[in-house]
Amino acid sequence: MKYTTEIRVNVPRQVFITKMDNADNMKHWQEGLLSFEFLSGKPGSEGAKMELTYKMKNREMVLIETILKNNFPFEFHATYDAKNVHNIQKNYFQDIDGHSTQWICETEFQFSGLMMKTMGFLMPGAFKKQTLKYMKDFKAFAEDRISVSK
Repeated sequence: MKYTTEIRVNVPRQVFITKMDNADNMKHWQEGLLSFEFLSGKPGSEGAKMELTYKMKNREMVLIETILKNNFPFEFHATYDAKNVHNIQKNYFQDIDGHSTQWICETEFQFSGLMMKTMGFLMPGAFKKQTLKYMKDFKAFAEDRISVSK
């Protein structure tokens, strides 16, 4: 399953990247994030791995992020792996007028296991909705310092 989401964030691209490229800020725009731990490689560099633990509804989910390409301030690509799910994200950041940033996120989910394949088939909109929620929450944090952290 592939889809693209976009959002305009009304901060200059360098401010956008400074906020996005700080792991401590993730709790402010990734609702449900419980913890993160760098596993290998230099944080932020290509090939680096990080474990992310989320609470989604009544269950915990652990993802392993692997950075494929870090070309800030222009693009950032990574994979996110969990049980029966491989997610590839390609993020692009375009300067708009020196005051705003267009964030384009190309997402691909690859599922294995009957349950995840079924969810991907029956509820593709739920995955796109979650991606857009994170993007909107980042926008609120970057523009107005509104945090989803409790």
